[in-house]
Amino acid sequence: MAGRDTNFYYAFVALPEAKRRAIIAVWDFCRAVDDAVDEKAGALGDDAGRAEAAAELSRWRAELDACFAGRACATSQGRNLIAPVARFGLPRRSFEDVIDGVEMDLDRPRYRTFGDLREYCLRVASAVGLICLEIFGARDETSRQYAIELGIALQLTNILRDLGHDQADGRLYLPLEDLERFGVTEDDLRAGTVTPPIRALLDFEARRARDHYARASALLPRQHARRLVAARIMGAIYFDLLERIERSDYAVFAGTIRTPRWRKVTIAVSEWLRTTIGL
Repeated sequence: MAGRDTNFYYAFVALPEAKRRAIIAVWDFCRAVDDAVDEKAGALGDDAGRAEAAAELSRWRAELDACFAGRACATSQGRNLIAPVARFGLPRRSFEDVIDGVEMDLDRPRYRTFGDLREYCLRVASAVGLICLEIFGARDETSRQYAIELGIALQLTNILRDLGHDQADGRLYLPLEDLERFGVTEDDLRAGTVTPPIRALLDFEARRARDHYARASALLPRQHARRLVAARIMGAIYFDLLERIERSDYAVFAGTIRTPRWRKVTIAVSEWLRTTIGL
């Protein structure tokens, strides 16, 4: 994502400065890891392209090693992460999960079942949420389950939003068992027309995302509501995006559907007021 104009930024601004800096450092590191493969998506169809992306991920693993060992880092992302790692005791395993998840994209994978896709979501999305919990100061098991469910919901929303773009790059994240259930083929998706079977498939996937948003909401630990306000803002912005995808009749092949900036600001302020002073 270019610059700071992301759904995440509008959640981060609600944090105190020290926590905001730490969260942005985490996000910048994870974003750079994702870009190591995502920006080379068009080249992953050949061995040379995959080898280049794999080498880039290896460099980020080395950067993570340096960061946690207190050695000099080669990148600004690594250098900016050193202080938050020490101050908040950030979990190395979750950073490794993020890299492992991004690495799954190297071979343009297909996911047979939702259980298979869920593992991917846990690595590339929920793991980031678990890192953020340490900064928020909400470390209990209920908060962890909340972060896991919210991460899955956010990633499923991303998958719907980016379906057309991912298809153009040869990537498919919808479970193959779901395509078979609704009589949809990969060629149908590549054609880029929302037929009745595709509409039924995408409506099914949207309902699944909604289910995970609902699970996250039910798990939200009320004693940590203020500490988790940034996560609540993020969830609300992404839920708005999901609703826009649904209202567009799943026009995900025509371009990227987005929540307008003014709406993100409105959601952020509304969630902050609702959480902090009960409006």
